[in-house]
Amino acid sequence: MKDRFNAFIDENVIATPVKTGNLSGRTFAVKDVFDIEGVTSSVGNPDWLRTHSPAKKNASSIDQLLQEGATLQGTTITDELMYSLNGENFHYGTPINPKAPEHIPGGSSSGSAVAASSGVVDFALGTDTGGSVRIPAAYCGIYGFRPTHGLVSIDGVIPLAESFDTVGWMTADPQLLVEVGCVLIKEDRSFKEDKPFTKLLFGTDAWDLADERSKQVLVTYKEKLKKLFKSEWLTIAEEGLQRWASCFRTLQGLEIWKNHGEWINEVNPSFGPDIAARFDWASTLREEDKPENLRLKETISTKLLEVLGDDQLLIIPTTPGEAPLCNLSGEEIEKRRSQTMQLSCIAGLAGFPQVTIPIEGKEGMPIALSIIAGPNQDRRLLQWVYKNISLFASAYK
Repeated sequence: MKDRFNAFIDENVIATPVKTGNLSGRTFAVKDVFDIEGVTSSVGNPDWLRTHSPAKKNASSIDQLLQEGATLQGTTITDELMYSLNGENFHYGTPINPKAPEHIPGGSSSGSAVAASSGVVDFALGTDTGGSVRIPAAYCGIYGFRPTHGLVSIDGVIPLAESFDTVGWMTADPQLLVEVGCVLIKEDRSFKEDKPFTKLLFGTDAWDLADERSKQVLVTYKEKLKKLFKSEWLTIAEEGLQRWASCFRTLQGLEIWKNHGEWINEVNPSFGPDIAARFDWASTLREEDKPENLRLKETISTKLLEVLGDDQLLIIPTTPGEAPLCNLSGEEIEKRRSQTMQLSCIAGLAGFPQVTIPIEGKEGMPIALSIIAGPNQDRRLLQWVYKNISLFASAYK
């Protein structure tokens, strides 16, 4: 294949199926942070590639897919050490957003989103810590899924912040999104899968973050859903979503520096300016800030569990709006990142599953809605979205 969209670090990394199964005939790509036997991951940075060795075995999630007949077809570009939501890599270039070529693809699973959106592969694996599957899926006009934290094996994946790291997947086909989930979610912890969700909740504070241009489109889907399902408006974060995002960033940053600070100090790697600034900030965080934020994280998780239980769904915009243009200034892109984190931190702090549904916005630009369920309701959530996909009939193609 020819990588016309700069999605791949190495399109020649191939792993054939171990046997036939439910994914026979399907191809997938993986973000360049997953262990593949005999391959060295770059994690988006040449100095990491230079100072690390090839993996001795595959990540568990890759083996699960190969066991079900899927074929691995290439490793994809990621933001450096996964520490961004933008998708612009200083060293390897920016993957081209197939649905909006002048706009960023979103990160850090940028290459995976582009590979799935362009149709080069049927689906792609990424990782989602702070939104790194959900955001690029939204920007590239495809479906994306972040599972309940800890439900899908993270074994053999280079960590960013383990308290939030998940293996997620993206595809243009909603049925395939479910099929991949049935392979990767082996342990059935869910409550009765055939039990219906009884109510949809709309978060006022989350919807307030959407810009007017995207809100004009998304509101039509909101009204459709409200006519068909019992619904209610609520404020998600009494403390404010900005405080929730700050809590997330602090806890994430502390773990990131714990995981990678020693390597950074020892190697002094070359980072792009925005990534360098982010690591500089993480290095200043204090352990004494951790307990207060951990308490808030626990409060958030408990509250959302009480709100959602096992029979309610939370509907929010995935991002504040369309993908920003490429090559914006650091200040402009950081402002958007801050707003986006206020939306993505909700499921991240609680550890709950979230599915991103692509919507065609103004002038054909991709935007997205997200649906969040209670913990371990992953299969039910995926099936609900697929069953009700006709409600999103003009979902982005």
